[in-house]
Amino acid sequence: MSLWKDLNAGIVKENPVLRLMIGLCPTLAVSNNAINALGMSVAVAFVLICSNWVIAAIRKWTPDEIRIPIFIIVISTFVTISDYIMQAYYPDLYAALGVFVPLIVVNCIILGRAEAFAYRNPVLNSILDGVGMSLGFALALVSIGVIREIAGAGTVFGVQLFNTALAATIMILPPGAFITIGVLMAFLNKMENRVL
Repeated sequence: MSLWKDLNAGIVKENPVLRLMIGLCPTLAVSNNAINALGMSVAVAFVLICSNWVIAAIRKWTPDEIRIPIFIIVISTFVTISDYIMQAYYPDLYAALGVFVPLIVVNCIILGRAEAFAYRNPVLNSILDGVGMSLGFALALVSIGVIREIAGAGTVFGVQLFNTALAATIMILPPGAFITIGVLMAFLNKMENRVL
């Protein structure tokens, strides 16, 4: 039951974006369309799952006094791998995401989960926590990206749905991210209250 709880927590109950309100910098910056949101979600998932795994595996040998620098080294290793893979195989996505891929190193979702969970739990639990948090982040980020792209450009994943004259350009600008996050949080709260 604990493994299921570790996996499930990050999806809705402790969703990093819509519940904990962390990781908002990349959320606001790259969620102006669904492709960018999906690309960032995959990069964050790779880094989060791998760093949780390694940090949990070395936690018994990590001195408490230097754990944060060790976390940063582990996380930055996986960010560098992610950055190089994206740059080599998806150059357009890499250019669109820009500086936000290297900034995953200091993303509070990654560092927070390393400190709060992976450093204190076994490997399997930490991997499942990483998967759950990644799914929650991806669900929020891609939902925001899809909504903003449809409302602001009349497209979804680059496919034209309707005439751009009907689009609300504000939705692909920074205020559109705040509006979308607010609407999704309200919807999530309404659904949660209905269930209770």
